[in-house]
Amino acid sequence: MITIKEWLVNVVQSNKINVVGLGPGNIKYLSTTGIDCVKEAEIVVGSTRQLSDLKTIISEKQEIYILGKLSELISYLKENIEKKITIIVSGDTGYYSLVPYLSKNLSKDILNIIPNISSYQYLFSKIGENWQNFRLASVHGREFDYVKNIDDEDTAGLVLLTDDIQNPYEVSKNLYNNGIRNITVIVGENLSYDNEKITILKIEDYEKLNRKFDMNVLILKKGENYGKK
Repeated sequence: MITIKEWLVNVVQSNKINVVGLGPGNIKYLSTTGIDCVKEAEIVVGSTRQLSDLKTIISEKQEIYILGKLSELISYLKENIEKKITIIVSGDTGYYSLVPYLSKNLSKDILNIIPNISSYQYLFSKIGENWQNFRLASVHGREFDYVKNIDDEDTAGLVLLTDDIQNPYEVSKNLYNNGIRNITVIVGENLSYDNEKITILKIEDYEKLNRKFDMNVLILKKGENYGKK
């Protein structure tokens, strides 16, 4: 008996689902291949903000699906599997995106993945730094022991995706209260948009971060004299 995944692969052998990385956000960073995938799709899937960012290349003839519950998305994709579908994901497709969920609940064999630069790559380029020696992680709706991991002597620091609870202020305060010193805190908000904001300060000045944040990336860069007080 044929499985659901085998059936899906057979159906879309010549018509895969495109998963396109939007990049840091602004459409000018969307790749040419990504633009073609959006324009040629019968159905474009994405969040309200993502679809708004792409409004100049989405036509009225195309069907729009706004992301909500992921289980409902899978059902919708299966029902429309014979159509040309493009799914938009934030940043790069390989960094905390929908791809693992889609692969698990559909099949990676039916996905045509179009990567892009991530928000943290964009931020590092804006501050003129390389990122290969930083550890990448997320506290956006998940647990990560950044107090412990910042001490890893093999890393130059941490890069964190944050949320409303574990925001740049709370993370910096927690590090400071645990005796962490000689850290430069870098916060990039609304990266690539007209209201982009990049804040750079020493961890000792963490109280200046006690405010509401827009979508952001947090870099914790260790100084030459990094250590605890």
